Amino acid sequence: MKFSEKFKKNKGEAAVPETAQDSGKKKHKPDPKKLVGTISKKHIKNGSYSMAMAAVFIVIVVVINMIVGAIPSKYSQLDVSSSKLYTIGDETKKVLKALDKDVTIYQIAASGSEDDTISNLLSRYKDESKHIKVEVKDPVVNPKFASEYTTDDLASNSLIVVCGDRNKVINYNDMYSSSVDYNTWQQTTTGFDGEGQITSAIGYVTSEDLPIMYTLSGHGEKDLDSSFKEDIQKANIDIKELNLLTEGKVPDDADCLMIVSPTSDISEEEKIELLDYLEAGGKAMIFSDYTQDDLPNFDAVLENYGVKCAEGIVFEGDNQHYGMQMPYYLVPTVNSTDASSETASAGSYVLAPYAQGIQKTDDVRDTVTIDSILTTSDKAYSKTNMQSSNIEKEDGDVDGPFDLGVAITEKLDDDKETQIVYYSTANLMESQVNQMVSGGNEKLLLESLNWMTSTDDSNSVSIPSKSLESTSLTVTDYDAAFWKICTIGLIPGVFLVAGFLIWLKRRKA
Repeated sequence: MKFSEKFKKNKGEAAVPETAQDSGKKKHKPDPKKLVGTISKKHIKNGSYSMAMAAVFIVIVVVINMIVGAIPSKYSQLDVSSSKLYTIGDETKKVLKALDKDVTIYQIAASGSEDDTISNLLSRYKDESKHIKVEVKDPVVNPKFASEYTTDDLASNSLIVVCGDRNKVINYNDMYSSSVDYNTWQQTTTGFDGEGQITSAIGYVTSEDLPIMYTLSGHGEKDLDSSFKEDIQKANIDIKELNLLTEGKVPDDADCLMIVSPTSDISEEEKIELLDYLEAGGKAMIFSDYTQDDLPNFDAVLENYGVKCAEGIVFEGDNQHYGMQMPYYLVPTVNSTDASSETASAGSYVLAPYAQGIQKTDDVRDTVTIDSILTTSDKAYSKTNMQSSNIEKEDGDVDGPFDLGVAITEKLDDDKETQIVYYSTANLMESQVNQMVSGGNEKLLLESLNWMTSTDDSNSVSIPSKSLESTSLTVTDYDAAFWKICTIGLIPGVFLVAGFLIWLKRRKA
């Protein structure tokens, strides 16, 4: 029996011959239902895993951004600028630490055009005190916002500092100082005063009682140097002029009186009024300069508090205490007093050209205390013969050491205290002299003034502008000579000796 017949017989049905092509198709043909199920489960499993990982990654990124955003900018943003443009100093930190009123600082700038230096600086203020709030106001979106505080047209990135019903506007141009090269007529930005202006504005809007300083006039007094005057005003001290001949007395609202190097003497009546003011607990900053004219009434005011000037001008015999190769450009020691402690601790140089020696009298009252702010070396002397061409010490010159600045206090009844700061040269205020010591003079004078004018209700702090130019390196004549010897003699000599020894060793070998 044939196989086909046998198969037919066993199955009971007709056999259908299969071709090779039909057999191959049947063998490889997938089941659609099974295939769809298998692919769907596999893709869903892999896709769910990817989506979960992506979600976890997004959550991690968001959490990290939130953590970084919560970190104060002083930690998350490093100030690598050479002048530390948006790093706030210790004096500003003290003001912010003592702040107990809410202050809002508005930055007037279109979206996307904010000044990065100002914005970074403002973030440091916000991080330092919970009472500081910073907002950016777009003049396009809020065109009338600035007009609520000022009628002036404000430049972009100007600031408005507000506390309660007090406010102060800081124009953008006041935060940057510049100079013009008249050969090329190119303008160059030379300094950034953002911290000084902002801290001053915060002090202004949070203070109820701003100090007033009167400057005596009518005796050929020197005008205040413009830079020093701006620093005083930035310390929120109002400056007014006083003519005692017309006023008759020092006004009752005077927190301090400044006398700047009179060239003619005050009258007997003015002397009495000045002494009445000081003996009632007044404050005064007094400068004097060498003059050949006698000023007996002016001198009598100082002598009433135990100080007088030695005859002549002080010269230094120690080259560690003068600069510019001029022994009358004195670099005195800055002592730590209530009026100079910060300047002394900072190690700042002070330059005092053409100063007179301050001597303490023996008949001063027991209630008067005189503290030395600036002192010369023991080798200093006061040259009395100003016509002499010899700068060395001669017969008749007065031996040192001398004080060039003193802080005088006298305790009075009713918890009052007279405070006087006396400097024997007004050249301390000159901006050119101040630049020679990288702002040391300015720092000392403002600290002395702040000692007399600061109260619990006022913030008399003046932060100097940060220079964008190269700063001066101040060295005394001793230091200059030392480094000259090192660079010209010592260092080349070491190389010569080393070279000779090497040559000698090789020759013997």
